Amino acid sequence: MKIVHLASTPSTQDVARDLDVGSAVIADHQTAGRGRLGRAWEAPPGTALLASFVMPASPLASLAAGVAAAHACGPSCRLKWPNDVLLGGAKLAGILAELHDDRVIVGIGVNLTWAPPGAAMLGAGTDRDTLLERLVAELRRWFAAADAEVLAAWRGRADTLGRTVRVELPNDGFEGLAEDIADDGSLIVAGRRVAAGDVIHLR
Repeated sequence: MKIVHLASTPSTQDVARDLDVGSAVIADHQTAGRGRLGRAWEAPPGTALLASFVMPASPLASLAAGVAAAHACGPSCRLKWPNDVLLGGAKLAGILAELHDDRVIVGIGVNLTWAPPGAAMLGAGTDRDTLLERLVAELRRWFAAADAEVLAAWRGRADTLGRTVRVELPNDGFEGLAEDIADDGSLIVAGRRVAAGDVIHLR
């Protein structure tokens, strides 16, 4: 994988958008990093793995990236639908998958030596370059995997399934049991398919 290293950039997603499939951008610092739904992703310089990967388009890109990140970060990591990696029940990493024609730009931010209040971090013993190598290998593996394998792997790491959750949609909200994920990656809550939205774990 061709990797572009930057000391600082507004967003690795914006740089990666113009690169070919198989490329990646990693930065020591982002001045305008973003997550899902336009939220900001902030971390002091040098304290996080901040990278964007240009991958072939896949209908399960977000789930495949989540499985890859969880495997790269360690066996204790779990997944919160649609795209958060948890450690000890707290957010360790976030994923943003943006589709552009035949490519998907997968942004991944992992807290290494700093985390905002209530979040998790891997700790000072984690080498960023080693983690990046594992992440590249896992992304290749899971983007090449069959959909059924991705879904099974996601279920195997799921922290959301079996929980009572609250789903927050732009003009609606409801609570129910997170029962499963559908073949298209949607979350099934109390018999309803949720394709997008915020999910809050209640119990």
